[in-house]
Amino acid sequence: MSWSIDHLVIGAATLEQGAAWCAATLGVLPGPGGKHPLMGTHNLLLAIGSPAFPRAYLEIIAIDAQASAPGRRRWYDLDDPALRAALAAGPRLIHWVAGCDDAAAECATLADAGIDRGEVLQAERDTPRGLLRWRISVRSDGQRLAGGALPTLIEWGDTHPAASLAASPVRLAALAVGKLPVAVARQLPAGVSTEEAFSATLDTPLGPVRLEGLA
Repeated sequence: MSWSIDHLVIGAATLEQGAAWCAATLGVLPGPGGKHPLMGTHNLLLAIGSPAFPRAYLEIIAIDAQASAPGRRRWYDLDDPALRAALAAGPRLIHWVAGCDDAAAECATLADAGIDRGEVLQAERDTPRGLLRWRISVRSDGQRLAGGALPTLIEWGDTHPAASLAASPVRLAALAVGKLPVAVARQLPAGVSTEEAFSATLDTPLGPVRLEGLA
């Protein structure tokens, strides 16, 4: 089975900055997310599901200044000085995450093709409706790969976060990822374009919004 679009990742210097960006750019405020003890990060979430991508959501993520530093590099290149400098100027689309049924098997297949998507880690966070658990691919160096266009893989436990997100008027209309290795391209969901550089188009109360990926 091919992967699915699980969520888009918007990097921000702080969650306050990310919330303000979301209101100004997409016309809505994001909802609460939670803390990631494994990585020393926290997030805000916004449902962006559409008929083509029914469980998609948007994650605004930032380093949690109140959390203990993790004993490893954070995911999504959030420890990279160049990326942190770029996000200080404003939130940006930095990555996307693909859903799959067996993250370990998918990573092994990619490794056979020479693509190191990383170790599959167990992660969790508390929510008002209970504990969310998932398995996710994270490289030891925290790199996103291909400027964020080559997705991280996620395998959810019993509950997917989209099930409890408040409805929003924002819809994911299109995702483009550019040219990726064959082992990745053949797993891409229907409707994901490989003809344009990494970007996402959202239908919003303010009209169509195109988010350009940040390498």
